[in-house]
Amino acid sequence: GNQKATHSENSQGKKSQHAEEAIFYMNCRAAYLTVFKSSLENIKSKEQLSLVLQQAGRNPSQKTINKYWTSQTTSLNFDDFCAILKKEKPATKQELLEAFGKIDRDKAGYILHDELCKILTTRGDKMTWEEVASITKQADFNCSGKLDYNKFCELYLSTSEQCCKAARARLETDPRLRQQHFGNQSEPVPLPLAKPSPVPSRKSEHKLAKGDSRAPSRPPSAQSSKASTSTTVTVGASSSRNTKLIIEADTMKEWQHAQCKGCFYLEEDGEIISHKYRLHLPQRSALWVSIQPLRIPQAQGKPCHWLSVDTALFILKENESQENLQLVSFTELQNKEMFGWRGELGAGVYWLLPFTTGCRLRKVKTQIPGEAKLVWRDEDGELALTKEFRAALLAIFETIDLDGNGLLSLEEYNFFELRTSGEKCDQEAWAVCKENFEMKKNELTRQGFLDLNLMEANDQDGDPWDLWVTLLSLGYNKALEMTEACPFVIDICAERCKPRIKVISLEAGGSQLSRAVCRSVLNKGEVQVLDGSENIFIYTYRAGSRITSVIENKSENKVIIHVNNEQSKNCLNNRGLTVFAVEVAPKSMMVSQHVMALDEQEEWIYSCVHSLV
Repeated sequence: GNQKATHSENSQGKKSQHAEEAIFYMNCRAAYLTVFKSSLENIKSKEQLSLVLQQAGRNPSQKTINKYWTSQTTSLNFDDFCAILKKEKPATKQELLEAFGKIDRDKAGYILHDELCKILTTRGDKMTWEEVASITKQADFNCSGKLDYNKFCELYLSTSEQCCKAARARLETDPRLRQQHFGNQSEPVPLPLAKPSPVPSRKSEHKLAKGDSRAPSRPPSAQSSKASTSTTVTVGASSSRNTKLIIEADTMKEWQHAQCKGCFYLEEDGEIISHKYRLHLPQRSALWVSIQPLRIPQAQGKPCHWLSVDTALFILKENESQENLQLVSFTELQNKEMFGWRGELGAGVYWLLPFTTGCRLRKVKTQIPGEAKLVWRDEDGELALTKEFRAALLAIFETIDLDGNGLLSLEEYNFFELRTSGEKCDQEAWAVCKENFEMKKNELTRQGFLDLNLMEANDQDGDPWDLWVTLLSLGYNKALEMTEACPFVIDICAERCKPRIKVISLEAGGSQLSRAVCRSVLNKGEVQVLDGSENIFIYTYRAGSRITSVIENKSENKVIIHVNNEQSKNCLNNRGLTVFAVEVAPKSMMVSQHVMALDEQEEWIYSCVHSLV
C-alpha cells in the first residue's frame, strides 16, 4: 500500500512538472506570436527582442538586452527566446518592494523624487534624467514630489499581466500552434562544406569504456513520432581517479612550465563567461596541458562549492582568419577534479578556451539566513573591514591574480574592473592608486587591494551597496559564499621550449567554443542514425565524469527534436529539464545536452530518447 501511494505521488509530481513546462512554453509561444507570424521567424534586432520580451511580461533594461544581443549577434530564434525567458524571471511584488525598501530606510512608503533621481541616474543600470522624469510625471503613483512605490509596483505588475493575457488570448485563435513545445538550446553550428562523413550503420558499433553498459531503452511516456533513437549508458560509482594521468604528470618535472589562473562567472541570465587565452610555442614540442578548479584557503566550515564544478580546456590552432579556428584537441583525461591532455604541437599560436557544462555551475535559489556584515566602526568611529569580508577579499585577490605572483598588474586589475563595473582603469588613474595604496614594481599588493575596498566603503560613509555590487558580480551570495563562480588554474608543461600563455579576454565562449565542443563529440563519440531519418545523427560521448550528446542535421530543412530523459537515474543536465525539445537549423549541429552524475559516489544511468517531432 505504501509503495503504491509513493508511486502515485511520484506520478502526480511528474505530471505536475510536465504541466508547468507545457504552460511555460505556451506562454513563450503566445508572446512570440504577438510580434511574429510564425515561431520559425527570427528576431532580427534589439528593438524586436525588447518588444517580444515585453509581451512576455518582462521589462528588460538596455544592459539585459546587450547580454543577449552582442556585437556578433545577427538573429535569435524561438528557442533562444525561450532560453532568455527561463533565465529572466519576472519580478515579484515582494522583490520590487524589497528593492524600494532599501532606499526607503524610514519605511514611509514613498521616495522623494530628488532622491530617486539621484539613485537611478548614478547607480546600477543608469537611466537618463528624461527617463526618470517620465516615471515621476505619472499621476497614478506620484504626489507632492514623492513616488508611492506600493502603487507603482501594483500598476507595474498589473500592466505586465495584461500583456501576458493579451498574448495568450491571441494564441487561442490557433490551437494547432499550442501543441508544439520547445526547450532552450545551444547556439547551432553550421556544418563545414567539406566532403560529407560516411553514413554510419544503423547498428552502431559502440566502443565502451570500462564500467559502462548500454542497452536500448524507450520510456513509456516518450511521444510517438516519425523517427527516434535511444541511448543508455550506465556508469559505476567512481572516484574519477586516473592513474595514467598521475604518472604522466610526474614524468614532466624537468619540462619548462607556465601557469595561469582564470574564472568562470555565472551571469544573471545563466550564461557562463570566462577568461580566454593565447598560447605561444616558439618550436615544436611535446606538451602537457591541464585545468582544474583553484583551491583557495577558506575559513573552517566555509563550503567550497566550486570544487565540484567540471572543467575542460579546448585547444584551437590560430590561422590567418580568427573566425574559424581549428580544433586541435581538448582535455579528456581525468584525475579527480583535474582534466589533462598530452600530445605534440608545432610552433605557432594557439587559443585555449576554458569550458564547463553548466550542470553544476548554475543558478540555485537558496535561503540565506542573514546578510553578512562587511564593515564596522571601531572605538574612534573609524570604518574597518570585518574579518569575514577581509577573508573574502583575499580569496578574490587569489582569483584575480592571474599570473600568481602575489601582485595585481594594471592588466589583471582591469579584468577585475571590467567584471565588476564594466569600465577600465587607465594609466592616469593607476598612478593615483600608486600614490594612495601599497604597490610593488607598479603592481598592487594584497594590503593595497584591501585598503582600496576600505576606501570605497569610506566614500559611501559605510553604506555597503557598492561593495555588494562587486561581490555579487564575482559570484558571492549574501552569506559571503562563492556559489556562482568557479576559479580555475591552467598548467602547461613543454619538453623542448618555454611556453608563453596570455589572457586575452573575459567573455562568453561564443561560436568558437560551441563549434569546438560539437566537433570534439563528433570526433570521439558514438553515432546513431535517427531511426526513420537518414539525415539526422545523434552523437554521444563520455569524457571523464560527463556525457555530451550532439545532434547533427544534414538535411535542407529545420527540424525539431524531442528529448526525453525520464528513465535516467541519479543524473542532472545543463538544461534543468527532464523533457524538452530543440530546434536544429538545416546543415548544422548543436549540443543536445550535457549530463553528469548527481552523486558521483553512486551508480548513475543516462537514458535518453531523441525523437523527431
